[in-house]
Amino acid sequence: MVVYIDVIFLMNVLIDGALLWTTAWSRKLRYRPWRLALSAAIGGSYAVMLFFPPLSFLFTFALKFALSLLMLLTAFGFGGLQHFLRNLGAFYVINFMAAGAVFGCAYFWQSSSEIVNGILFSHDLGVTLTMLAFSFPLALWLCRHVLQALRRKQELTSFLAKVEVHIDEFASSCTGLIDTGNQLYDPLTKTPVMVMEAAQWGERIPEAWLVKIRRAEVDQLVTSIGTEPFVWQDRLRLVPYRGVNRNTQFMLALKPDRVVITTGSEQIEANKVLIGLDGGRLSSDNAYQAIIHPSLVNM
Repeated sequence: MVVYIDVIFLMNVLIDGALLWTTAWSRKLRYRPWRLALSAAIGGSYAVMLFFPPLSFLFTFALKFALSLLMLLTAFGFGGLQHFLRNLGAFYVINFMAAGAVFGCAYFWQSSSEIVNGILFSHDLGVTLTMLAFSFPLALWLCRHVLQALRRKQELTSFLAKVEVHIDEFASSCTGLIDTGNQLYDPLTKTPVMVMEAAQWGERIPEAWLVKIRRAEVDQLVTSIGTEPFVWQDRLRLVPYRGVNRNTQFMLALKPDRVVITTGSEQIEANKVLIGLDGGRLSSDNAYQAIIHPSLVNM
């Protein structure tokens, strides 16, 4: 069996470099390319030592862990214990995700003769390099998108709050997004409007009204008000706003008794607010069902 040390070295340098770059991207680290390249070269050199039996003592858990610390120090510096430990954690998470994706791709690509009792074997270096050439970029792509989704979720969570809307004896509770871009007010009373999915009100809203709300035909509800049985007739408002096409449209809104917004340990109660009813879904993944006007949490 012929082993090409230079190919093994180059392959490991590229892999380690990609893992370090992904770590820097996930942690938003600023780095110098030459330091990252030097760190990748250290990792590549360590992989080459595997083929020298006298150096087998280097392949222990403690030395492998020490090598990862050296690579991170070389690439990104120390920057404090907490900062370094977070870099270390991100580096290992990305390594495990990439290794799992590569192994999964290799497992599906290998023939049955190369899998014995669930153990994966490979005798062809060319096949291994080909699998890595396709599976490793896929693994990094998956890592990046998973980390992006987690980051977006984490950023979104900081703007989420619990919302409770009270009208008479009825209370509707949902999760709301504090949106600084929401500047919708009732033009007559200057009351801030918090948008909420109409579906949260269940059977309290007549079905015919829900259909018109979904079709953005709220202005046609004016003729229906008073003819449909609705216990909150005196609380209804029509709020004009400009749609995406810049045309003036109307939103059906309710005047609640009070709205309670809970953010962490803080609880805010607002009385001067309207609840605009939206016929669709405000969040594609149902992470929130209302859009909170920023003035309500800055009272």
